[in-house]
Amino acid sequence: MTSPVSPTIVRLGVRSVFGRRRGILLFLLPLVLVGLAVLVRVLVGDDLEAASDTLYGLGLVVIVPLVALLATTGVLAPEIDDGSIAYLLAKPISRHTIVVSKLVVAASCVLLFAAVPMLIAGLVLALDDPQLGAGFALGSLAGGLAYCAVFALLSVMTRHAVVVGLIYMLIWEGLLGGLLDGVRWLSVTRWAGAIIDQVTAEINLVEGLGTVYAVVATVIVVVAGTWLTGRKLRAFNLTGDE
Repeated sequence: MTSPVSPTIVRLGVRSVFGRRRGILLFLLPLVLVGLAVLVRVLVGDDLEAASDTLYGLGLVVIVPLVALLATTGVLAPEIDDGSIAYLLAKPISRHTIVVSKLVVAASCVLLFAAVPMLIAGLVLALDDPQLGAGFALGSLAGGLAYCAVFALLSVMTRHAVVVGLIYMLIWEGLLGGLLDGVRWLSVTRWAGAIIDQVTAEINLVEGLGTVYAVVATVIVVVAGTWLTGRKLRAFNLTGDE
């Protein structure tokens, strides 16, 4: 049985991400999160509301999608832009194997540079309540995986995936997500927030959104995004389109 993940493509993906300047940003973003958590703890002390606001407002809304965007576009977009993806597509490898292998790298970056730092920041902010850090870490991982699938699809649809991804983060997840109540049903950040609420009983980030819906919606986005990216990549191989 053929493995859905190619170790060679994974190695190429790691080299692609960390062989460019965006690799530096992946290390800086968690440092900013943990550093701010330390500052908030020193200035405010053991305050659950301040801890929750910091982890949600900076961590879940900013750091997690940024890490997913940098990592995912880093393993796909450069090869498409410079045309080197054609050499990979010429190999007798399933297009979905290519996509899954690339997303394994992106997901690993989300785990290392978003979920783990969220856990550390949560422990710094609320050492007596480890569920807070654990909840945000789990929600960040779930949300990060969904973001990776979305940004992977953007990477094969447009050469401006980073710009489009940033607009999506700022307008849909950020601005409209905070203004329009109905956006929560189609917002990755709100799904992640609902998962966090389930783990951490003392906070309530998202009103009126069930955990089951959030988990199912996240899984659908991950699976559908991965499948559509593979399908689009196959079309790219046949037509040479972006």
